[in-house]
Amino acid sequence: MPGGRLTQQERQRIALGLADGLAYAEIARGLDRPTSTITREVMRNGGPTAYRADLAHRATERRVHRRKQAAPRGPAAAGRHDGRDPEAVRDYEEAFTTVFMEQGLSKMTARVLVSLFTTDAGSLTAAELVQRLQVSPASVSKAVAFLESQALIRRERDERRRDRYFVDGDVWYQSMIASARAHARLIETARQGVGILGPGTPAAARLENIARFVDFVAESIVRAAEQAREVLYTPTATDPRAD
Repeated sequence: MPGGRLTQQERQRIALGLADGLAYAEIARGLDRPTSTITREVMRNGGPTAYRADLAHRATERRVHRRKQAAPRGPAAAGRHDGRDPEAVRDYEEAFTTVFMEQGLSKMTARVLVSLFTTDAGSLTAAELVQRLQVSPASVSKAVAFLESQALIRRERDERRRDRYFVDGDVWYQSMIASARAHARLIETARQGVGILGPGTPAAARLENIARFVDFVAESIVRAAEQAREVLYTPTATDPRAD
C-alpha cells in the first residue's frame, strides 16, 4: 500500500469518484489507500460537495510550507511535544478532527475539542487556543460556546481570572445526559402531535411510534451512561476529584 502524501493525480481521481457518487471506501480501494486517508482529505478540503482537486493540492502545499517555516531547528526540536514525533502528532490531530467532523461538528469546533483532548493538562485558555490553532479569538469563542452548550467542555476561572476550558473523564457522561434531555423534548413534541392529529390516524400512529422508540433509546442511554460512569471512570492525576 503506498504511503506518503496524496499526489495531484490521486486528488483528481478522488474528485472524479465523488462526482460519480462513490463511497470513500470505494475511492480508497481504487487508489490502494486507507479509507481514513480519503475521508480526511475530503473533509478538510470542503467536504464531498465542495471538494476540488486543484484547490486541495494547493492547500496541502501551503500547509507543508507553513510547517517547515514553523518547525524549530536544533536541539529544541526534539522536545517540542515532550519527546513525541511532531509530524505524527499533527497527523493524529488531523485524523481525530476528521472523526468529529464526520459526527457533525464544524471544523473549528472539532479542532478546539481535539486540542483540549490532546493537551496533557486537559485544559487551555482562549488565548492558548488562539495561539495553538492560529485562528481568530472570535472563531475560538464561537467554537467553545457550542461545545459548552453540548456539555462537551466546562469553563472555570483560573487564578489569573482567565476563562479556562476543560475536558475530563466526565465529559462524555455529561454529553450523553444532555443528549437525553434533547430526546425528551422530541418525545414530548411527538406526543403533542398525536392529540392534535387525532388518535388512531396513521399520522398519529407514526408520531407515537417515534415517541416510544426515542423514549426507549433515551432511557437506555441514560442507564448505560450511569453504569459506565460508575464502573469505568478513573480519575486522572489532573482531575480535582482524584485528591
